[in-house]
Amino acid sequence: MTELEIRNILTRQREYFAAGHTLPYAARLAALKKLKDALQRHEADLARALREDLGKSDYESYMCETGLTLSEASWMIRNLRRLMRDRTVPTPLAQFAARSFRSPSPYGTVLIMSPWNYPVMLTLDPLIDALAAGNTVVVKPSAYAPASAAALQQILGECFPPELVSVVTGGRAENQALLHQKFDMIFFTGSKAVGKEVLRCAAEHLTPAVLELGGKSPCIVEKTAKIKLAAKRIVFGKYLNCGQTCVAPDYILCDAAIRDELVAAIRQEITAQYGADPLQNPDYGKIINARHYQRLMGLIDPAKVVCGGTGDEAARRIAPTVMQDVTWEDAVMGEEIFGPILPVLTYTDLDAALAQIEARPHPLALYLFSEDKAVQRRVLDRCHFGGGCLNDTIIHLATSAMPFGGVGESGMGGYHGRTGFEAFSHLRSMVDKKTWMDMPVRYQPYGSLKDKLLRVFLQ
Repeated sequence: MTELEIRNILTRQREYFAAGHTLPYAARLAALKKLKDALQRHEADLARALREDLGKSDYESYMCETGLTLSEASWMIRNLRRLMRDRTVPTPLAQFAARSFRSPSPYGTVLIMSPWNYPVMLTLDPLIDALAAGNTVVVKPSAYAPASAAALQQILGECFPPELVSVVTGGRAENQALLHQKFDMIFFTGSKAVGKEVLRCAAEHLTPAVLELGGKSPCIVEKTAKIKLAAKRIVFGKYLNCGQTCVAPDYILCDAAIRDELVAAIRQEITAQYGADPLQNPDYGKIINARHYQRLMGLIDPAKVVCGGTGDEAARRIAPTVMQDVTWEDAVMGEEIFGPILPVLTYTDLDAALAQIEARPHPLALYLFSEDKAVQRRVLDRCHFGGGCLNDTIIHLATSAMPFGGVGESGMGGYHGRTGFEAFSHLRSMVDKKTWMDMPVRYQPYGSLKDKLLRVFLQ
């Protein structure tokens, strides 16, 4: 798509928004119901696309993509009327008589740029929030998941007129053409490097942006952890989608005293969940492209591999891999892995380990396995991260009741549920001042009586 065509889309969307078509409750509700209905009707089409792009099984596609998206749509449909209401807040005595309230207002025309690793959920979840908030939307799915992008384009084209929702496909040229336009808000999910470019372009127009990025998310396993259960949940979270999950445990940092027991339990769980030869498991996914496959294979140090380490280049599959005796200086610790490689580091002093985590960029997620409540509190108090779990992995993002987002280099802003609605809204602070009386305190001439009254009101 050319830049001129993109400008024409934006012109039509701005006109549609300015005419007020997106504002009524009925219009927003109808859009959400259309999308939910289309997702249910096209579930099989989306599953086929996800299998083609990422090798996902139908079960995993529903559990991690379509099902979670339907859950967000259902939540938003149930709560939309409440979210759209003005919210009364206390009024200071100095402003008597008045009612103070917060009034949500849509930004206007927004851009949603989504990644390839969860192309359905990470496109449609923010779209649901944006439509609920009353915006028009341009959606830009990743070119690295072409089958999913085509399916999304077809589904959204069936649901919505282009003046409400338009899908722009393509690669870098289309991304640049979009980022050169003036949107009212940008929502981006992807890498830190691209996130910086998005923010630079947004700054040119002073456009607000929500960035959902990534980072090296640690998984701390403390000596009181239930080792077998921890291994089961770590293996699930790490190797889901072949490790191509922004909140996957990037590495394990465990007490040296339990390292061997934990590694043995992880190896057993890999076999239990993926079979003796995971590369032959039809429900185990694949790496998105050859370049990413080669990058990941280059991070594996054969001398430190205790499980896996093999790959099938033609099928773009890498066996679930565990490396031990890893140090902070190893190549695998120099970047976000984003693949099925799990380095295991150890500590002898938990406070020193937490200091090492804090000395690095704040991660998108942090996981702690521990039965010690004091240790749990210490980690939560000491470490800065987007979100996480105690005694589990990745499930914190699977709810509309809590916001999902990063902090520092792992992102800014959040979404899901109420937070998602508010991410795509400007919350106006309003005072409805009554006219049946008018307090004279603020008006000149000032005097001692007014001074006394002012001090009473403002303390």
